[in-house]
Amino acid sequence: MSETGCRHYQSYLKEHSYDTFRVIDAYFAACVNRDAREKKAIHCNCFECGSYGIQLYACLHCIYFGCRGAHITSHLRSKKHNVALELSHGTLYCYACRDFIYDARSREYALINRKLEAKDLQKSLGWQPWIPTAKETNLLLANARRRLVRPNQTIGLRGLLNLGATCFMNCIVQALVHTPLLSDYFMSDRHECGSKSSHKCLVCEVSRLFQEFYSGSRSPLSLHRLLHLIWNHAKHLAGYEQQDAHEFFIATLDVLHRHCVKAKSEHESKSNSSSSGSGGTNSSSSSSSHCYGQCNCIIDQIFTGMLQSDVVCQACNGVSTTFDPFWDISLDLGETTTHGGVTPKTLIDCLERYTRAEHLGSAAKIKCSTCKSYQESTKKFSLRTLPSVVSFHLKRFEHSALIDRKISSFIQFPVEFDMTPFMSEKKNAYGDFRFSLYAVVNHEGTIDTGHYTAYVRHQKDTWVKCDDHLITMASLKQVLDSEGYLLFYHKNVLEYE
Repeated sequence: MSETGCRHYQSYLKEHSYDTFRVIDAYFAACVNRDAREKKAIHCNCFECGSYGIQLYACLHCIYFGCRGAHITSHLRSKKHNVALELSHGTLYCYACRDFIYDARSREYALINRKLEAKDLQKSLGWQPWIPTAKETNLLLANARRRLVRPNQTIGLRGLLNLGATCFMNCIVQALVHTPLLSDYFMSDRHECGSKSSHKCLVCEVSRLFQEFYSGSRSPLSLHRLLHLIWNHAKHLAGYEQQDAHEFFIATLDVLHRHCVKAKSEHESKSNSSSSGSGGTNSSSSSSSHCYGQCNCIIDQIFTGMLQSDVVCQACNGVSTTFDPFWDISLDLGETTTHGGVTPKTLIDCLERYTRAEHLGSAAKIKCSTCKSYQESTKKFSLRTLPSVVSFHLKRFEHSALIDRKISSFIQFPVEFDMTPFMSEKKNAYGDFRFSLYAVVNHEGTIDTGHYTAYVRHQKDTWVKCDDHLITMASLKQVLDSEGYLLFYHKNVLEYE
């Protein structure tokens, strides 16, 4: 990759120098002071549609702002301008190359602006692009011929040995390995282990699994070390009995979350100890920052969303609102008297039922904080924030005092869909809430005995079926025709905070 952008950007610099870039970046990307923030709030909207969208571009040849896509590209094409600045996180875009470009000197000016912004707002430095260290640069130079992943290649696909009714674990591992953001995290070696022995760290073991999956080997893997670590930290899953894939998924996220938090705490304590030894102050971090849904570990960044619950008093219409974090959304499939005995047919039906207001009845009166008395009320769920990966649990196993049964009814689910209708603030919701399917876990059999398999998206438009050690090609029709127990969707557009 060139350190000086492309030839079109070099031609632009000969005519305009770096001055235009520095000003546009300072005022409309970094917002280095209050004056810059006011100017961005007033002037920074698409000249075509007036939108204050997530990703706006500023033409560096003239004064023009446009949305990502047709609006900015039509301007660049008609005016024969090549260079624009993406304002969300300050990256250069060349229309002639149809790609983002990197220029070392421009990045230095941008970093200065980000430091000025952080100082003015009294906050830490925000998102930064990856800049290789000297060690990483030497590794890149020493390995100039790197593996190129082409269509129809099998790199990243490995079968998993069944260690005795462990198909539930194999399916969840396949889904996690093919989660794009999680793969990016572990393949870039981002985990810093604070444990004395990496053999006891679940995150280290998962990191090793990612390396094994993408090593190029085709032989099936054994997950005995992962299974042993899960048993040690989730005692209720110990033993060679068939377990529920959904329960294993939640337990795995919980253990990974706790290990990430522990590693971060140990890393921070070491940093504080070293700073206090050199004369600095040692301040202990609040334990609340490590709570599920409040920390910034990779698990919470990818999987944690926020559920909003609104309870409305039927007497005074007073509203009591609470927020709860979630890692997955469990959806009922059976008939309910609340909604007229109608069974859902699609995933959208399930979500509509999940977010529909429910009358709690006279047997479940709650004390209203407004009228200070026990009243009947209605309760409604909605999604306050959505994670980068949304997992849906279709509740196919029904347990009651009378009978235990499996609900095998077919539930249609889409390849892509928009979650905006289920958000708490539909009109003022900020962001793009379109999601794409990338993994499906299925259960074949009865409630007492059965077998788990998974479909995962290997590459764009390429699906495979994972049945323990067997990996076979699959069509999209096979995926959509499957029963579906756990559905995994990832966000199409990611916004940087």
